[in-house]
Amino acid sequence: MGAGREAGSAALRGLPAVHELAALLDAPHALSVAAARRAIDERRTAILGGEEAGSANLPARARELLAELDRASLRPVLNATGVILHTNLGRAPLASAAREAVARAATGYSNLELDLETGARGSRQAHIEGLLRELTGAQAAMVVNNGAAAVLLAVAALAGPGRGVIVSRGQLVEIGGGFRIPDVVAQSGATLIEVGTTNRTRLGDYQRALAQAAVEVAAILSVHPSNFRAIGFVEQPSIEELCSLDVPVLDDLGSGVLADAGTVPALTEEPPVSRSVSAGAALICCSGDKLLGGPQAGLLFGREEAVAAARAHPLARALRIDKLSLAALEATLMLYRDPARARREVPVLAMLEVSERRLADRAGRLRDGIGPAASLVTSVAKVGGGALPLLELRGPAVALASEQNPASLARKLRRREPPLIGRIEDGQVLLDPRTLADAEVPLAAAAVRSALDA
Repeated sequence: MGAGREAGSAALRGLPAVHELAALLDAPHALSVAAARRAIDERRTAILGGEEAGSANLPARARELLAELDRASLRPVLNATGVILHTNLGRAPLASAAREAVARAATGYSNLELDLETGARGSRQAHIEGLLRELTGAQAAMVVNNGAAAVLLAVAALAGPGRGVIVSRGQLVEIGGGFRIPDVVAQSGATLIEVGTTNRTRLGDYQRALAQAAVEVAAILSVHPSNFRAIGFVEQPSIEELCSLDVPVLDDLGSGVLADAGTVPALTEEPPVSRSVSAGAALICCSGDKLLGGPQAGLLFGREEAVAAARAHPLARALRIDKLSLAALEATLMLYRDPARARREVPVLAMLEVSERRLADRAGRLRDGIGPAASLVTSVAKVGGGALPLLELRGPAVALASEQNPASLARKLRRREPPLIGRIEDGQVLLDPRTLADAEVPLAAAAVRSALDA
């Protein structure tokens, strides 16, 4: 014990000074010092943990850390999880037309808020409203920076302090990140009026609340349970029934389906925007980066006076969309003018519609590119992103056989360049080809080979 402590103390005393190690690195001073300090701190921790003194090459480790520090934190990854709208991986990948639009908008200046005809100040909403009206049939439309912002703005614009908002108890939901509907209503200053029960709410519950409320009822808020389903002894009035009541209806649809479910069968269980517009909802809210397949954005459609109230609210400026997201959204929406083209070119729709034959070919190429350690299995992909929680997309996946612990192998795959993200299932690392583009298959195979050899 004494000899071990003495050896550890000697190893600690033998660590170089930060400036000495930094001097060996070919980089700007601040980066060199940061990399050297991290390398020395790592080594000190290892020695205190009992690791042998001569088991690490400090200069080499400092150079590795230097490369990490000099690399952007936000990086592209290969998604082989089989989760199409993976929130941690940025949800919907953009169509090529949207990526090109972002590049154009990022180069130099743009007419973001300039009317080119008159030379006067314009509105960024002008670039998007016509498209949204055309695709949904709504009287008016606008866009903000994300789906939660759209709901908050809608409630704040139509309700606000001293007025009531009716919500079914079965729709007082929480979505990702702790975003809760009761908190949204509270932030708007409105009074939450709960009706019905967790599993059953009838039209009569709303009618009684309208007749008996102690405050003026400004709106009914209908919330689609995007990330779960209640089944069995359940009941909720339809959007058409709610719109028959003499009060504005705010419809939070969550995912936002513009594609025709008749041509994309996987979308059958998700309510389309067009239905709520036809029913007469005052404001309909949805996200841009879920089933719509665009960038992060919050879309609002509906009656002209309701959208005008949202635009005029002070929150609208705080929640406004930036020019790059606006460019990507416009390009994505333009694809929907041709439904067949949207199904081909919007990645989310293409992943939902991909044929069994193409998936099998992709999985086979991935297996062959990896070698003997890979085998084909049948697995289930998911939509993710709080959409279609019960939908199971069966198809092939590639299972990796390795003596390494699955968690260790998955970690090594994440450390490749580009990182490869799979999932662990039944004690194996699985790679699902549904969420890999054809051009990404060779990159994924190379990442696996490298990780298996490491």
